[in-house]
Amino acid sequence: MSFSILDELATRGGEKFTLHERYLNPAMVRMLKTIGFDRHYTTAQGAYLYERNGQRTLDLLSGFGVFALGRNHPTIKRALTDVLGADLPDLIQMDVSPLAGLLAERLLAHVPGQERVFFCNSGTEAVEAAIKLARAATRRPKLVHCEHAFHGLTNGALSLNGDRIFREGFGPLLPDAVSVPWNDLAALEAALRGRDVAAFFVEPIQGKGVNLPAPGYLAEAARLCRAHGTLFVADEIQTGIGRTGRFLATQHDGVEADLVLLAKALSGGYVPVGAVAGKRWIFDKTFDRMDRAVVHGSTFGKNNLAMAAGLAVLSVLEDERMIENAAQRGATLLRRLQGMVERYELLKEVRGRGLMIALEFGPPKSLALRAAWALLEKATKGLFCQMITIPLFTRHRILSQVAGHQMYVIKLLPPLCLSQEDEDWIVSAFDDVIAEAHKVPSSLWDLATTFTSNTLRSSAG
Repeated sequence: MSFSILDELATRGGEKFTLHERYLNPAMVRMLKTIGFDRHYTTAQGAYLYERNGQRTLDLLSGFGVFALGRNHPTIKRALTDVLGADLPDLIQMDVSPLAGLLAERLLAHVPGQERVFFCNSGTEAVEAAIKLARAATRRPKLVHCEHAFHGLTNGALSLNGDRIFREGFGPLLPDAVSVPWNDLAALEAALRGRDVAAFFVEPIQGKGVNLPAPGYLAEAARLCRAHGTLFVADEIQTGIGRTGRFLATQHDGVEADLVLLAKALSGGYVPVGAVAGKRWIFDKTFDRMDRAVVHGSTFGKNNLAMAAGLAVLSVLEDERMIENAAQRGATLLRRLQGMVERYELLKEVRGRGLMIALEFGPPKSLALRAAWALLEKATKGLFCQMITIPLFTRHRILSQVAGHQMYVIKLLPPLCLSQEDEDWIVSAFDDVIAEAHKVPSSLWDLATTFTSNTLRSSAG
């Protein structure tokens, strides 16, 4: 009997929620069904997800930024099928990969000032590698990160996460990881003063909330790090590869990091890949002798498919001018969404850079809306944003996300190939849903009442 993956999907694909409920994560299935996101997508292309009936959904999640170039890009597909068809030797381990060498060379051309690359399988692996590289280079134990930061979910990376929700129940974590407030240079300088900090890990824009750096913050933070012998590590796992309208978000601030962490978009959405780009002297402190050539590594880190995907991604970025599109499209989308702030009291701020955008909501002033808001808050803090994302999806076919636990922020991470039609679609949909949120009663607040009742009943039980 021959195996066919397409036959498997054709005969069993409709069972996906049952299979996940039984064998993987039933809580995830319950959540999707509760909010009406339990759809059966069959194909995907560019910025869109398609169901069997041809219904099209605009994807503003991009797999948490993985599909920055859109889904199923033909150039990346061709690179992968070429590699598979060539029957190349792979992961020999006692050898080096030509594709890894080529990707390192082309990646470094986009990251001025960096000289070496380490490849791994994910963003969190890149963080773990950077922790080891920084400690080996400085011979110091401590690590500093920002409050509300997100750097990954493995043990070391988790120690650098600024939100308690991710850390609770998984301790003890690294004892020498300390946090400082975001945008607080005085607190950072105080943390560095003991000259025992190996590295300061920072997202150029915080992913949880899309929090932008204050003018001059990143440049001064880098200067403070160098003054105290601490490495400045830029976590560009979500912001890098063109997301903000430059190849790296730190380039907006003229900042050169000691280590740069990349992943997500570098994969093209096909094969997991992470990378640490950095100074030669830092790498040489770890890989300093022949007997230490393999003192840190990752079994699948330089596999041919991942390296080919990365090379294809860099080619598409240039050929299709996607970074320029992210800058231009992001600027107009941001401006149009910001224009709604004056018209809607629930919408407090729209901020972002390139195609990384946040809409932040907050308590209203008018009496009827205040009463409805208070009811939601009694059930679950931050529930209001779900009252926006759900009708965006069910009525306007836009897939989006709340930016973090108990946050009043909706985060947009559309693919960099976003079109004018897509931009108009987004603006029209948000305008419609936010306008309805200002009407009491309305179908949106009826939905909110149902969720609130279910939440309170669940808490009481």
